[in-house]
Amino acid sequence: MKVQEVILRALAKKITWWQAAEILGLSDRQMRRWHWRYREYGYDGLIDRRVGQPSPKRVPLAVVEQVFALYREKYFDLNVRHFHEKLQQEHQIRLSYTWVKKALQGAGLVRAQGKRGVHRRRRPRRPLPGMLLHIDGSRHQWFQDDRWYDLLVILDDASSEIYYAQLVEEESTMTVLRALREVIEQQGIFCALYSDRASHFFWTPRAGGKVDPERPTQVGRALQELNIRMIAAYSPQARGRSERGFGTWQGRLPQELRLRAIRTLEQANTFLREEYVAEFNQRFQVPAMQRGSAFLPCRRKDLEVVFSVQQQRVVSRDNTVVVGGKVFQIEPTRWRGSLAGCSVTVCEHLDQTWSVRYGPHVVGRYNAQGWPWLCESKSDRRGQAVGKPRSGNPKAGFPLRLGIPQKARDSHFPTAAAAVHQP
Repeated sequence: MKVQEVILRALAKKITWWQAAEILGLSDRQMRRWHWRYREYGYDGLIDRRVGQPSPKRVPLAVVEQVFALYREKYFDLNVRHFHEKLQQEHQIRLSYTWVKKALQGAGLVRAQGKRGVHRRRRPRRPLPGMLLHIDGSRHQWFQDDRWYDLLVILDDASSEIYYAQLVEEESTMTVLRALREVIEQQGIFCALYSDRASHFFWTPRAGGKVDPERPTQVGRALQELNIRMIAAYSPQARGRSERGFGTWQGRLPQELRLRAIRTLEQANTFLREEYVAEFNQRFQVPAMQRGSAFLPCRRKDLEVVFSVQQQRVVSRDNTVVVGGKVFQIEPTRWRGSLAGCSVTVCEHLDQTWSVRYGPHVVGRYNAQGWPWLCESKSDRRGQAVGKPRSGNPKAGFPLRLGIPQKARDSHFPTAAAAVHQP
């Protein structure tokens, strides 16, 4: 190590002064003399006094000790850039970023970065916002404890603007669909989505191989319905823009959560949605190369169905559909008495409710447990709005009657007296 590094480590209390003397091969008396010279003249006091004059730009020792104490006691988990900003904003310490970085690295408080890799050509940004969006997740200990969460982020390639950032238990099909729907509702329909080859984005016949565009996933099917192209990345370097962004997130967000005493997932997501995403965009967003936007307004009114997990099923003879252990009973409709043998689409929505669709018709709506909800839009004979649970049901909140005609109900559920007189 250099002499300055040894002195800095002693000042930062990483080593003792007698250990510094042992490293430098000095006696205790000479070490005390060097310490005094450093306190009086800074770095330049350690050079040979017969050569040159001390620099007039030397930093006072009290400021050096204050910087080390602040980083060691309060900002120990901030990166150098973030810590340099805090010094200027919170403590009015006007030091250059280079000096702070070298001082912290010399004191052993910050690890120096390794050498750069091979030369790579930077991919130019898209000229307009909305032409290409990146989506990716980063699993990290965001609360600086033993809890691991995924930070799901959607950013624009043209300007690095963050459109969506939320912490989730695990990146999955439902969390990705929820994020994409929110972006489309707020911004509009974009041109292309760039992502990795996770199983909820692409079907990959062989691990690590090429994706199969002929077998879309639920996310791929939803984007195909909106004419949004999906682009698969085959290496982390291909997603360099989002990967570098996650380095910034991991270096700032955990510290901001700690400074605000945020410890729960709900509080963190509220903080991200209401405050930090706007602050992050203000700090790191760059202007696009061209004016305008490639976003198109979304005219579709069925985004609830588009961004749902859809499965095809054939109705049984008793007009039921079984999905994942749940049995969905389909009631008679005004236009068809039975759907037995017909192919229907079962949709699991983002709010954990279910619906069964036959072509353009909704033939059943159900809650998360599989109990039916009314799917008609008219009122029943008692004047109660259809689709709302009625009290008095022992099933606690589920409707007593279905919104179907009386004749159809009588034919499908005959009374005991009528059943006796049937031939």
